[in-house]
Amino acid sequence: MKLTLYFREYCSLCHQMLAELAPWRQQYGFELDVMDVDADPELERRFNELVPVLMDGEVEICHWHLDAARLAAHLGEIG
Repeated sequence: MKLTLYFREYCSLCHQMLAELAPWRQQYGFELDVMDVDADPELERRFNELVPVLMDGEVEICHWHLDAARLAAHLGEIG
């Protein structure tokens, strides 16, 4: 499984969510694709003020802060 984190390099919330995802990746073994929204005008338009945003395909799991309950439920539904 591959999740995507829409991210900005200068965003402290983005770095926090990325760090908080590390133990989840270890436990569940999912890949994480980190996409810089500032590198793509379409991503910037779509996610601008919502970053960080954690997605599975087109399904938003959470934004701004890691929602552990929602992520656990999502991973449980898939796994």
